[in-house]
Amino acid sequence: MIKGLMITPPVIGRISIGKVVEKNGKRLPEKDDEFTITTQVQQRGQWVLHPLDEALRQSQAPGQVSSGIKEGTEPSDVQSETSASVTQTRTGKRSLKDKMGVADTPTAAPSTARRKLRSIPVRVLFNDPDLNLRADYCMFDRSTARPLCVGNGESCKRVTDKGLEELACPGPDTCRFGMGHCKPYGRLNVSIGDSDELGSFVFRTTGFNSIRTLAARLQYFAAVSSGHLACMPLELKLRGKSTTQSHRSAIYYADLVVRTGASLNEAIGQAYTLAAERLAAGFDQSALDGAARQGFANGNFEDAPDEGVEIVEEFYPEECETPTAPTTAAANEHWPPIAQASQRNGTHSPYP
Repeated sequence: MIKGLMITPPVIGRISIGKVVEKNGKRLPEKDDEFTITTQVQQRGQWVLHPLDEALRQSQAPGQVSSGIKEGTEPSDVQSETSASVTQTRTGKRSLKDKMGVADTPTAAPSTARRKLRSIPVRVLFNDPDLNLRADYCMFDRSTARPLCVGNGESCKRVTDKGLEELACPGPDTCRFGMGHCKPYGRLNVSIGDSDELGSFVFRTTGFNSIRTLAARLQYFAAVSSGHLACMPLELKLRGKSTTQSHRSAIYYADLVVRTGASLNEAIGQAYTLAAERLAAGFDQSALDGAARQGFANGNFEDAPDEGVEIVEEFYPEECETPTAPTTAAANEHWPPIAQASQRNGTHSPYP
């Protein structure tokens, strides 16, 4: 294994909340109130939707409120879905598929009338919660799209003029090196469906609400299932809330719950059954966790160089002003300039 190369879970797609849009000649992140599942391929500067994105939208019954989310739901969301069915009822016309007794496939609606994707059935890959969700305080350099400092509130790995050093990490609130540009950064890997049971979709976030909620849920589900976290039938769910910081407007964050239609006890029972089936087939979950743990420990920074531009746009949108370099007393750190990234691609969600 190449030393210094962190081995991370294979990623076959992305889950995001929000997108990057052009505003006044700048590419800025724009929040959204639904999930989007994409491939890792871009066309004309936009991420290509994954087939699962449309499949999950169509699997929701018309007019159904996804996983009970009503927080921040606009009346037009439901009205746009119900009005079409009302119109069809009034016309009284039957399609050829109706006459043949074949279920009609819903016609693709305009993007403004698409069903909101606010819940995704998922499983996690590992029994160890910390392997599924990695969260750090991170700071990136816009000029190189590479991480400068990654810490956990106690210690950090920081790029200085002396190379890579391990230093104390006071956290973003009091760190003079970060100066407001160090943020929490979380990566959650989940599997969707069973076409690739070791492949994952990555959800990236810099929101405290998402990181804190996901971390708590993973720990709790691991505890109540006696460590069978990877076998729990879960659902990535979008929640909304209003705060004083959001001026009472709705903000959205990610949560993990048991899959719709199952109680917690039923989900735990299913986890035990699946764990027994995997064990009988020779599936070694402990060895998988160990391999992942070894892979994460093999390198210093998790994100690959080719992912840097999207992450930089997530951490340093163009509306941010270039910070002033810290004083020499700030610990003799090398302070690289915060410049514009040389490329503009897509983004992962910068929202809670």
